[in-house]
Amino acid sequence: MTSVSPDLTGEIALITGCAGLLGPVHADALIRCGTFVVVTDIDEERARETAHRLADEHGAHKVIGLRMDVTDHAGVSAVHRRVLDEHGCVGILVNNAAIDPKVDSEGGVREMSRFEHFPLAQWEEQIRVGLTGAFVCCQIFGTAMAAKGRGVIVNIASDLSVIGPDQRLYRRDGVADGEQPVKPVSYSVTKTGLVGLTRYLATYWADKGVRVNALSPGGVFAGQPPVFVDRLQQLIPMQRMAVPNEYVGAIQFLCSDASRYMTGQNLVIDGGRSVW
Repeated sequence: MTSVSPDLTGEIALITGCAGLLGPVHADALIRCGTFVVVTDIDEERARETAHRLADEHGAHKVIGLRMDVTDHAGVSAVHRRVLDEHGCVGILVNNAAIDPKVDSEGGVREMSRFEHFPLAQWEEQIRVGLTGAFVCCQIFGTAMAAKGRGVIVNIASDLSVIGPDQRLYRRDGVADGEQPVKPVSYSVTKTGLVGLTRYLATYWADKGVRVNALSPGGVFAGQPPVFVDRLQQLIPMQRMAVPNEYVGAIQFLCSDASRYMTGQNLVIDGGRSVW
């Protein structure tokens, strides 16, 4: 019996939210497997900058950067038509776009984060980008895959799709309990919803040759405050946060025939945090 290598030569992949931390890493990982990658983000300048960086390393024939607002059905459809006309059918979709509210270095939050006061407008915006956006992209690109009889969708979730946020990570000394910063409810709900969408589509399109899985990363180090990092590492059996390139193998696996008998699953890679 021969092993299956992650060879994606000739495939076309589209990745949403590519101006963030992991999007460019996902793109690089797929290019290295032979894929032509369409890098998209609502921020056109950053999408093109990401594409230029990847082109410098891999060649301009391997990547293109486009603006795409995942919440705009007509806009996503336009990108789909453009890619189809200029490059061919998208066979791999990575839904990476999301709004991830952060706690800043002073311990404050960039919005009213507590559930009791969480603004409805922010709830709706964050759900719209992270969950509705994935629905729109799956509806447009996934439907085309199903019509063709093959395709792969990977929804980027989070370890918070399987565990609740530990709000002790964000506590500040000298702040009343009712005013402590927290991870907003919208993030957990969005990421949990992505796993539900994954399961639904995996069974819905199982007979159409479209596989749908989720990847749930744990906390990725990106210069967070030392106090936060120390607290989080104590919750992780491996005693450290992830670095971005530790998800390269997972993306290559999920998008290739190496995972050809896998669909509807949520691959959690969190250093063991969800086990404790």
